[in-house]
Amino acid sequence: MRAGLAASPEVPTKVGYPVGLRRLVVLRREQLNRSLLRVVLGGADLAGFCSRVPEEHVRLLFPDPDGSLRLPVPEGPDLRWPRPLPTSREYTVRHHDPDAGELWIDLAVHPGGLASDWAVAAAPGTRVHVAGPPGGMVLPGGFDRFLFAGDLTAQPQIARYLERLPSTATGWAVLDVVDAGEELPMTAPAGVQVSWVHRGDVPVHPGGAFERVLRSLPLDGGARTFLWIAGEAGVLKPLRRWVRHDLGLPRSDHLVTGYWKRGVADYDED
Repeated sequence: MRAGLAASPEVPTKVGYPVGLRRLVVLRREQLNRSLLRVVLGGADLAGFCSRVPEEHVRLLFPDPDGSLRLPVPEGPDLRWPRPLPTSREYTVRHHDPDAGELWIDLAVHPGGLASDWAVAAAPGTRVHVAGPPGGMVLPGGFDRFLFAGDLTAQPQIARYLERLPSTATGWAVLDVVDAGEELPMTAPAGVQVSWVHRGDVPVHPGGAFERVLRSLPLDGGARTFLWIAGEAGVLKPLRRWVRHDLGLPRSDHLVTGYWKRGVADYDED
């Protein structure tokens, strides 16, 4: 089994890391699909960056509206954050290559988004402060199959999970997109079926095609399934009820996380 999936806690468990603050530099940008942009960061400060499990997040820090940049201060293994909190946005650690000195961050681009606008304009050499990761999520072991599902914002995390599954894994990955222009090639075990749900110009909403596809999957039959879903918080409300009440999955066997909420900047479900 690959690194990061060997540990087998009883429930999805966060493992803590010493939390670093790093001043990194943009090495390059890559347009992954119409709406997803990869920013590759590096620099001397990346030394010692900790990445051990599939689900980890960092915060990119930006100047406040008045132009001031307020940064957290290292305090033991953690950071002490000023109040009110500095302007920042949280993103999945898509990939960390210590040998190449690279940290990949994949961002959903949309007009008017703080980090999105920064990423679109960031030329090689642009500097940015990065905090974290504060830890990572370890999944329980002993599952017969997996279901990973989400919208555009969940693509980087789902891609990382799929890459780290054992080659014998089976299950599904279901991704909600506008059309084929938002699809991203996924590297998955042969036994994991990757499906793209095209919703067209209809905004993500509860009860849509994405939810109908999830509810149609053959999740009965006694096989133990781990289910992971992320996306817009309102879309996930009925899916949480479906997972807990209809499927009856115990807390150890699922993780449903709101990555963003319509009309709320820097939404944090925690």
